Amino acid sequence: MEASRTSVDVAIVGAGFAGMYMLHRARQAGLSAQVFERGAGVGGTWFWNRYPGARCDVPSLEYSYQFSEELQQDWNWSEKYATQPEILRYAEHVADRFDLRRNISFNTTVKSLQWQDDSWLVTTVQTAEAAASTTVARFVVLATGCLSSANKPTFRDDHLFAGHTYHTGAWPHDGVDFTGQRVAVIGTGSSGIQAIPLIAQQAKHLTVLQRTPAYSIPARNQQLAPEYIADIKANYPGFRRKNSLTRAALGGDTPTGPHGACEVNDDDRYAALEARWQKGGLLFLGAFNDALTNPESNRLIADFVRDKIRHTVSDQRTAAALTPDSIIGCKRLCVDTGYYDTFNLPNVSLVDLRRCPIERFTTGGIVVGEDEHPVDSIVFATGFDAMTGAIAKITITGRDGMTLHDAWSAGPVNYLGLSVHGFPNLFTITGPGSPSVLTNMIVSIEHHVEWIADCVSWLGNQGRRSIEATADAQDRWVQHVNSVAGMTLYQSCSSWYLGANVPGKPRVFMPLPGFPAYAQRCADVARENYRGFVLD
Repeated sequence: MEASRTSVDVAIVGAGFAGMYMLHRARQAGLSAQVFERGAGVGGTWFWNRYPGARCDVPSLEYSYQFSEELQQDWNWSEKYATQPEILRYAEHVADRFDLRRNISFNTTVKSLQWQDDSWLVTTVQTAEAAASTTVARFVVLATGCLSSANKPTFRDDHLFAGHTYHTGAWPHDGVDFTGQRVAVIGTGSSGIQAIPLIAQQAKHLTVLQRTPAYSIPARNQQLAPEYIADIKANYPGFRRKNSLTRAALGGDTPTGPHGACEVNDDDRYAALEARWQKGGLLFLGAFNDALTNPESNRLIADFVRDKIRHTVSDQRTAAALTPDSIIGCKRLCVDTGYYDTFNLPNVSLVDLRRCPIERFTTGGIVVGEDEHPVDSIVFATGFDAMTGAIAKITITGRDGMTLHDAWSAGPVNYLGLSVHGFPNLFTITGPGSPSVLTNMIVSIEHHVEWIADCVSWLGNQGRRSIEATADAQDRWVQHVNSVAGMTLYQSCSSWYLGANVPGKPRVFMPLPGFPAYAQRCADVARENYRGFVLD
């Protein structure tokens, strides 16, 4: 049953930072636009991820919009790395400041997109309604987020567990009190590493079930001094420009070292790594310029972190289990506050699932090998179906009846990470094939939004109705992404960059390393009247 039908120029899926800015830019371009958001509020991943310790791993003065000088001057961040509540308050402030909510449909799920008669039919369902609604849109922008589709694995007899279960990516909005409880955390990626120290402070006993140990660098989080904030704000445009010229579009004030790790002596190498360790954060790998291209340099850097783990964790068996043997950086580097120290607490134990995997759940716990670990609550810190998971939940049918599911059956192919052959007037923001998760996400978001807005305006000025990536341009782009990734060590381990954390998902390296070169390529394509696209 169809309840209603409306028309807009641009339909936007998702009201996170990408969707909000896309709405703002569409309005500025004189376009009618509507955002569809499955949650009850703005913020995207920061609306859902409310687990203990959730915070950004990019400095707050960088992880923020730059499109409005007044906004970045008026807003004051309190910490080096903003917490989830502070980031959500910022998103809500942006929504209110630019009056965005009037064009956002909350509690609304996009069920399908169908290309028909030179427009997209957007079928949506509101949480409280059974009837579907249809919106006719000239353009659709998928601002669904790279880390928005929670990945919850299944285990034998998991339905028998009588206690409470939680996922870090869908945390109860009123919080959880673990005081006096026996808690299990499954997963030691970024979410688990942030949550474990705080859960350990509450729980009677915390059992951490780890499949693959992660490299984690101390955050060295701190309150931001007013003088530091004032100094940045005095030349915010220059600060932003320096950041945009780095490979990850962040950390312009801490440039990558000029040497490879093998090119310096042991003392100089240790000093450079120790300085980065004390500074903290994701820029640790930037101590040397070949961290992700030279296997021997990577091993030397990884050995430094492994030594830190062994010197921090008192029990050497536990330390050994926490020590990765993989390439450092081929999985996303984690940033923590007191993670390794947490395993020195008497109420915390580690179960190494590499030695023996989870066998089954019981009504009162988890069985690993011959041991049952009794727990009252289980926290799944198992990450996301990254980059494509939220898109895959929508039935998308393009030209000639082709579905995106079929087009991506062997992996997500596209042109520039923005457009897919066979799907006219459909854009993805920070999708696979673009730098996205290898960068400061908000910089990549703003870049994509501005490219899309300029493209749509150009089409209108030229009297064009549609734009679609050619098959040849798409094939060449996929080859380019694979070629660039192949020059690095990123593909040397199973990671969510490749979709390896989701059973059955095709193994394809999805992001493209290197923001500045990518941004230049996108600018060149636009300047050449959108080379690689068919215009109608």
